[in-house]
Amino acid sequence: MPTHARERLLQGAEELFYKEGIQAVGVERLLAVTGVGRASFYRHFAGKDELVQAVLKRRDARWHTWLEETVAAHGGGPLAVFDAIAEFAESENFRGCAFINAMAEAPDPHSEIFHLANEHKGKVTDLFDRLLEEEGHPDHRALAEQFILLMDGATVTAMRQRGGGAARRARAIAERLLSPPPRPDSASPSAKSSTAAA
Repeated sequence: MPTHARERLLQGAEELFYKEGIQAVGVERLLAVTGVGRASFYRHFAGKDELVQAVLKRRDARWHTWLEETVAAHGGGPLAVFDAIAEFAESENFRGCAFINAMAEAPDPHSEIFHLANEHKGKVTDLFDRLLEEEGHPDHRALAEQFILLMDGATVTAMRQRGGGAARRARAIAERLLSPPPRPDSASPSAKSSTAAA
């Protein structure tokens, strides 16, 4: 267990906020769980809002490192992001996306919490964009925007259905989006014969 009070507060808050929700966990509960005194808490943070912001920044950095490493472990490429999300959704402590959860608890879209969560999603979209561009897709940004919709939808669905099935279905949809549309001259033989008969 970390010995420094700030690290104990960050670690304890990240675990409690993700498991129980930001609004549900008060400062008193956090102090009781981490064993940090009230005076020490306020030496490190002006209040709970500042702690929440620090937790989100910390989780953002850690999560993106994990995502990059896991995507590489699954062979790289944009579709591997969905493999990573499926793996995440199958973990024992899965409670959805911490940043979507934070947005749901931040009613003010101009708040710093909402801004940090939105920034996190922008970084994931940028990752999709980069991976798609590296594969040579000319419409990579538009595809990245579609892929983040699929990823977020799969993550929320996994909270209801549990497991990685939703992410794998999202992957299949994403794969179809990457497939080129059939050429007009590649109609089926039956369609060609019908046209000729007419």
